[in-house]
Amino acid sequence: MALLFKNTKDLEAKIDNYLDLVIKGGFLFKQGVKYYLEGENDEFEKRIESIDKAETDADHLRREIETKLYSETLIPESRGDVLGILEACDKVLNITAETLMQFSVEIPYLLPELKSKYLELTDASISALEEMVSAVRAYFRDITKVRDHITKVQLYESESDKIAQKIKHIVFRTDIQLSQKMHMRYFALHIETIADEAEDLCDRLSIAVIKRFI
Repeated sequence: MALLFKNTKDLEAKIDNYLDLVIKGGFLFKQGVKYYLEGENDEFEKRIESIDKAETDADHLRREIETKLYSETLIPESRGDVLGILEACDKVLNITAETLMQFSVEIPYLLPELKSKYLELTDASISALEEMVSAVRAYFRDITKVRDHITKVQLYESESDKIAQKIKHIVFRTDIQLSQKMHMRYFALHIETIADEAEDLCDRLSIAVIKRFI
């Protein structure tokens, strides 16, 4: 399958750099949650600063890509799909950064026995994000591989849903204040949402793939 960008190496490089920032955001999120759960506040706050910078850099780069697509009239037949995919990636990265920031702002109490479950949930959701990025890269480089990555996103999203449900099941059967229960549920939900949004992007990507074959 031919590359989508045959004669636009600069644009391809910018999109690669943008996707690298999405991956970086996911990596920083995993580290941030780990350090939060371990009580390593200094390292946690460093990850907050780093993910905020990654999000800002990604926003600037996405705007550069959008400007280049329009100003140079590149890939007009696929431009709308590409822009939609990048905007969906941006949404996933934003939710990832915002969720980590909420840990810093709200300082949720998490039951000690549930910390491993929150780490599992984080791993599953960020794995979905990483496979989402691989699916997007495949869309530009080798469209025949997109489906495999989308399937993995779906599997990780399903796993994140199961883990989140286990967390909620345990939380609401524990003898603690209702406000604490709601807080723990809230953070499980928002970590899970990263995987949900990754799956939503893949739904859009599936349609874009079909259009490439028409």
